[in-house]
Amino acid sequence: MSEPAASPEPSQKAVDETHSVVKAAGLIGIATFSSRILGFVRDMVLARLFGATPAADAFFVAYRVPNLLRELFAEGSMSAAFIPVFTEYHTLKAKRDAWELASATFTTLLTLVTAVTLIGILAAPGIVWLLAPGFRESMDKLALTTLLTQLMFPYLIFISLAALAMGILNSLRDFAAPAFSPVFFNIFTIACMLLLSPWLSEPIIAVAIGIVVGGLAQFAMQLPGLKRRGMLFGLRFNPGHPGVKRIGRLMVPSLLGLSVTQINITVSTILASYFAGGPTYLFYGMRLIQFPLGIFGVALATAILPTLSAQAARGALDELRTTIGFGLRMIFFIILPAMAGLILLRYPIVHLVFEHGSFTKADTLATATALLCYAVGLWAFAGVRIIVSAFYSLQDTRTPAITAGIAVGANIGLSLWLMTILDAAGLALATALASMLNGSILVAVLHRRLGRVDWGAVVRSAGRVLVASIPMAGICLWVASAPLWTESGQWLVKSVMLFGGIGFSVMAYLGMHVMLGSDELDVALGLVKRKLERVARKFGAP
Repeated sequence: MSEPAASPEPSQKAVDETHSVVKAAGLIGIATFSSRILGFVRDMVLARLFGATPAADAFFVAYRVPNLLRELFAEGSMSAAFIPVFTEYHTLKAKRDAWELASATFTTLLTLVTAVTLIGILAAPGIVWLLAPGFRESMDKLALTTLLTQLMFPYLIFISLAALAMGILNSLRDFAAPAFSPVFFNIFTIACMLLLSPWLSEPIIAVAIGIVVGGLAQFAMQLPGLKRRGMLFGLRFNPGHPGVKRIGRLMVPSLLGLSVTQINITVSTILASYFAGGPTYLFYGMRLIQFPLGIFGVALATAILPTLSAQAARGALDELRTTIGFGLRMIFFIILPAMAGLILLRYPIVHLVFEHGSFTKADTLATATALLCYAVGLWAFAGVRIIVSAFYSLQDTRTPAITAGIAVGANIGLSLWLMTILDAAGLALATALASMLNGSILVAVLHRRLGRVDWGAVVRSAGRVLVASIPMAGICLWVASAPLWTESGQWLVKSVMLFGGIGFSVMAYLGMHVMLGSDELDVALGLVKRKLERVARKFGAP
């Protein structure tokens, strides 16, 4: 790819695109925050109803199968392969050509995932036998896991189509509907749990039904946005379409590349089946990790991929390098303090959110330990998403696939070793360490590939974040050491103390950044200021 001709104001263009990324990431972050809050409500209901019982273990193992396939066929490899190609068509060709590509991709994807779903339903007994070897001693638990797996397989169809719709809308810089669609997934899942479970002989089946209905709702709510943009796809079975073939070539190696975390979690699920409550502890620990990761890490990676893809399509490599560095700095600005907060407040958070009903104090301790082990790798989980997006914007899916394969091998070896020392929590630590290895290799390769990325600015930014986190850490330690966390009841006092402590720690963190003169804070405050100005103009304020 050759260097582009110099534009009249390349620096201003880069600044405008940076602001566009931050604005999109902010919108996605707000939507994801709403979804995560409802997700926490869903998990709290699930924990209250089922705790860490055999039924809960069966559900979390069964959910792992369609969830992994969702990452492979939908939100991971398919989106990463589709967006750069669709962006190129939309940027360089006619709108009709882009619609034809979207329709051909929709029909091909629908055919593929329907076939996979049917095969998965028929093969569910064998899949569960392999995925949960620790369940083989209990035929009832094995049978329940198989039934739940079969019930949830159609979720793959709806969530795959939802991911395609999200890819199209995100490529068109329409982020609202895709970002808010998971809210409906959580609403329908919660409703099914509460309304159906009392009427079923096996109440956990209501959760599986809710997952499928929620996936359908997540897809359906994006259709009006596609129609409004003139991109509501139709049936065009044309797997030989040049764009579809390119997407397929990009998708095959990326099946492993972007989904390395999901694959590692699946390995953990298999091994966790040997520990009573293991799948449940790992699930809830990862759910808490996904709160900051989804709001900030995934949001920024989602917002940045169309910009990186457009820059790569134009051959604007200098702008692309700037965007990568900016993305990493903003990720660490948010993720590193979130990581410290989760580590220090792990027990109060798990205790307050989950320790109700069937979820016991022992379950809280085990989940908090798993959360600690996952949290040490939060920076790597988030950073990898930005780096992988950079490779995919260059339509290079081979490199992430190779490094992911290395990470998966390392995860398996580390899991087999650490589970003998830390039980189920050792599996979480192995996942975190494998992600660190994956990110380190990707950074080294990207540096050789692009060069001139200002890694020094990224390191200096991370250093400022660590310094600014010191007073925040002190506040978190004070909250976590309070004796009331070992007492029962007093939920209002505990809520005020936890959320008040989080609020004060955030203010202390931002205050330190003001003293340090952080560029990242200036960007974030500038975005907020522009948003407030637009709101003021809308309502006629002077």
